[in-house]
Amino acid sequence: MNAMIKIDEVVAGYIKDVDILNGISLYAEPAEIVCLLGPNGCGKSTLLKTIAGYLCTRSGIVWLNGKDVSGVPVHDKVRSCGLGFVPQTDNIFTAMSVYENLLMGGYYVPVRERDKRISQLCALYPVLERKLHAPAASMSGGERQILALARALMPNPRVLLLDEPSAGLSPKVLHEVFDAIMQVREQEGVTIIMVEQNAIEAMRISDRAYILSLGTVALSGQCRELLHDAKVRELYLGGRVD
Repeated sequence: MNAMIKIDEVVAGYIKDVDILNGISLYAEPAEIVCLLGPNGCGKSTLLKTIAGYLCTRSGIVWLNGKDVSGVPVHDKVRSCGLGFVPQTDNIFTAMSVYENLLMGGYYVPVRERDKRISQLCALYPVLERKLHAPAASMSGGERQILALARALMPNPRVLLLDEPSAGLSPKVLHEVFDAIMQVREQEGVTIIMVEQNAIEAMRISDRAYILSLGTVALSGQCRELLHDAKVRELYLGGRVD
């Protein structure tokens, strides 16, 4: 298995002696989209924060491209390990322009390469070019999510962690954001691990899914198979899938 990212028996939590993650193992291959599903409180966002380095593992290993990065802090993972992270909320600087937000995402990128990278991302997401010098506060919810995504892509990460990219979006805008995520994989070749509450829509664009329960993996598999499993639909996906 040529995993870009691998989580091996990871245990983690916020409070001493209270574990949120209870020995989770999973993997994502190069240029694969993997979604993490499950009820609130099952450990999805905690797992992303642990992978990113905001939260330390109590045991277990986080591997990135074959390297143990369990003890590497988040800023070093972004700068040196090819990891990008888009949190659920407060993921752009609304007082800054779109261009300034992108510059912040490329803070560690050599100056001569920043504008070239911004041009590449504007070509990928034309809405950024149209509003490049407008305040980020003037953007719609979907446009803000695309900006947050593009900002995380500024340093050319190999792995991208997305925490609830559809949070608070209408169904129409949700599809626009999910289309943008698919473009990342197709044009940038980035491995994506995505936490989502919109389980069915997330599985439509993902290759594989892990369904978490109480800090463990309850079920995993190819999305095309899970989507058409009657028991999975009944227990985890809220019923019928057309």
